[in-house]
Amino acid sequence: MSEPGVPFDYRPLSAAEADGEEGWYSWNLKDRTRYNTAVLGELRVRGEGDRCRLRMFPERRHTNLGDNIHGAATLGLIDIALFAAMHVIGSGNAGPSVTVELSTQFVGAGDPERPLDAVTEIVRETGRMLFLRGECVQGDDIVTSYSGIVRKMKALPRDLPA
Repeated sequence: MSEPGVPFDYRPLSAAEADGEEGWYSWNLKDRTRYNTAVLGELRVRGEGDRCRLRMFPERRHTNLGDNIHGAATLGLIDIALFAAMHVIGSGNAGPSVTVELSTQFVGAGDPERPLDAVTEIVRETGRMLFLRGECVQGDDIVTSYSGIVRKMKALPRDLPA
């Protein structure tokens, strides 16, 4: 849950706030001027067994000249999804950790009229590293497949609740 001193607004959303769907949480930074919310907009997250689903709601600002979701917006969502998975289904502190590697294969065009979900699973977690893989999907349509490595860092004093 969202706590004082924690930079995330991670709180359960009611079904009314989540378009009638259950199990969603807010996955936004309290400081809305930082990348996540400033660029991608409002994000939702939920655990689905051994997977984590992070959802964005594309807007015109997320499109390219072909009227598809821009690859950079998709890459941004994927990078944030690695940390959401660490938090929701892993054991790491998503705040001060860093992406070491991200490999992405674009296999379809993203439709800006539909939510884009990054569905991530943890392949392996060690004391300092997290190996993940997933797909960005819109319903049954696959937009990307990806894999990534995150280096878990110890929480800094400013990242801990007061």
